[in-house]
Amino acid sequence: MKEGIHPKYREVVFQDASANFAFLTRSTIDSKETIVWEDGKSYPLVKLDISSASHPFFTGKMKYVDATGRIDRFRKKFGSNYGNKAQAADGEAKS
Repeated sequence: MKEGIHPKYREVVFQDASANFAFLTRSTIDSKETIVWEDGKSYPLVKLDISSASHPFFTGKMKYVDATGRIDRFRKKFGSNYGNKAQAADGEAKS
């Protein structure tokens, strides 16, 4: 191997805070945060939004996650009372 061109391959802790789940593995990812693992050593920490402990496919439970703000973008584009107009139209049609 050529010296100085490969990323550093080391042990890293990945943590899914929403499921209170963490695992130690090896990776080349960079992180400024660290965590003390169960063995007493300090490892770089990478925080995850979702993992196998919180993903609906693996848990069998549906969980709504709006991490990208899709609802807010929709309301900004179409107005905040868009849902109220649809409900009012349904109410008039039923009368």
